[in-house]
Amino acid sequence: MIALMRRILAVAGPYRGRIQLAAVCSFFKSLLAKAPLFLTWVILSAFSGGTADGGLCLRAGLVLVLCLAAQALLHHGADRLQSAAGYLVFSDLRIALGAHLRRMPMGYFTEGNIGRISAVLSSDMVFIEENCMNVLADLMSYGFSQVILLGFLAAFDWRLGLAALLLALAAVAVARAMGREALRDSEARQAQNQRLTEAVLDHIEGIAVIKAYHLLGEKSRQLTDSFRRSCETSLRFEEHHSPWQRRLLLIYGLGAAALIGLAAALYSRGELPAMSLVAMLLVALDLFGPLKALYSQATRLTVMNSCMDRVEAVFAEPQLPDSGREHLPERFGGPEVEFRHVSFGYGEREVLHDVSFSAPRGSTVALVGPSGGGKSTVASLLTRFWDVQRGQVLVRGRDIRQVPLGELMDQMSVVFQRVYLFQDTVFNNIRMGRPDATREEVLDAARKARCYDFVQRLPQGFDTMVGEGGATLSGGEKQRISIARCILKDAPIVILDEATASVDADNEREIQEALSQLCRGKTLLVIAHRLHTIRDADTILVVDDGRIVESGTHGQLMARGGLYRDLVTIRRETKGWNRRQTGE
Repeated sequence: MIALMRRILAVAGPYRGRIQLAAVCSFFKSLLAKAPLFLTWVILSAFSGGTADGGLCLRAGLVLVLCLAAQALLHHGADRLQSAAGYLVFSDLRIALGAHLRRMPMGYFTEGNIGRISAVLSSDMVFIEENCMNVLADLMSYGFSQVILLGFLAAFDWRLGLAALLLALAAVAVARAMGREALRDSEARQAQNQRLTEAVLDHIEGIAVIKAYHLLGEKSRQLTDSFRRSCETSLRFEEHHSPWQRRLLLIYGLGAAALIGLAAALYSRGELPAMSLVAMLLVALDLFGPLKALYSQATRLTVMNSCMDRVEAVFAEPQLPDSGREHLPERFGGPEVEFRHVSFGYGEREVLHDVSFSAPRGSTVALVGPSGGGKSTVASLLTRFWDVQRGQVLVRGRDIRQVPLGELMDQMSVVFQRVYLFQDTVFNNIRMGRPDATREEVLDAARKARCYDFVQRLPQGFDTMVGEGGATLSGGEKQRISIARCILKDAPIVILDEATASVDADNEREIQEALSQLCRGKTLLVIAHRLHTIRDADTILVVDDGRIVESGTHGQLMARGGLYRDLVTIRRETKGWNRRQTGE
């Protein structure tokens, strides 16, 4: 319990003081909650000694009313202090997690961690957020109440107090053993929740393929199996937990009976005054009530601990270093972009081997070659989605690892092959390129990107909401909106990653016109699938098996008769064959 409170306080940040003050209120509330027991003993003692009168009863009643009023105020104060604290703490924690994920290498998001992140955000954080403050308040109240009751009993007879303490320690020992086993089960339960989240995401994202290949039955069975395993895991958790709860209940019941028997024995031997026996009887039935209530929360406590483990594990993932203090010069006499003897691999597999090239300011450098050769990896290293393992990537003579990441990204725009639009308006999706842009600047960028006309035909024009990922738009339309976003950003370095590879001929013409607006006066790095689009590039780099095997202009490479000419020839023959087959 104390360890969990420390963990919550460690992430509470500016709200730590509120939680600590709520604990103080809970302590005094617990103290006042036991005042009726003390007042009952005082009145019974007065009646037994013949000293009771109306004034005593009136004073006792007044004290009781004041205690109840103070208890209500303290309860209200504790609620005010802590009721919103959990939501505020985890609101900040979600923002911190977003900032942390933004600085993670892209490899983290391609290693099956999407389900893990989803489970942390939608399950783990929500569970702690909804339970932590109420549970912590209850735990503090129960703990204080138990200490007060033990102290109250010891004040009448140290032997009864010692026996009650030993019984309480026995209950704590059993509860700790229960907690260790429950924590293991909780970890298994939360891990299964993650697997279930991954299964649901996989099923939803692949529903088109599942339907196309008539796999609904098989894939539905797999998803059903995931739900069944989650159910079995939860039932197993309860089955393992119940025997421990029975042991605790036996300790509470038999312990209370044993204490009453001990008090009766001491009274019969004349070692315990009659009123102390009365006090014992008053306390006995509620003596282990706080402990019982405390450990009835054990399930939620262990699940919260497991959730905190998973949240902290995501925060423990290493970020890309962003401690650079060098700044990019406005003007530089050397190349705008340069790779010096760069090698890089994913895990144990090296995919780039000693790659070197440079791109002068305002030039176009195209990367071509067989699929899987490492072209997209070059672009990912330039944008610091990953960091090089050997060598250097430089922009205007500065190693990009020594430049603040925000400043580096301000210098680049990227048009991806697979465009992602956020579930927002078209206008806001474009304005992400420069959030402070005016409406007229956004519309002007849309005109240059050749998307103004089709956006105006949408139901609400630029204020039309696009589905998640841009699901309500075609591939070419999404691509032109992404180009408008880049035009608005107006960064000096532009990366085109297979920007027209998956669009039809009509959209390709529109996109090429939009790209000509985007790339005017920029330093351009093009990853090309359709080789006719890079014939006029200043430098063409042929990448094969992670190495630059050829470089030059289109004419030079065609005259040389190497891999590039083979690729162009294959494309021409394939295109001609396609035309003959379609009768064009």
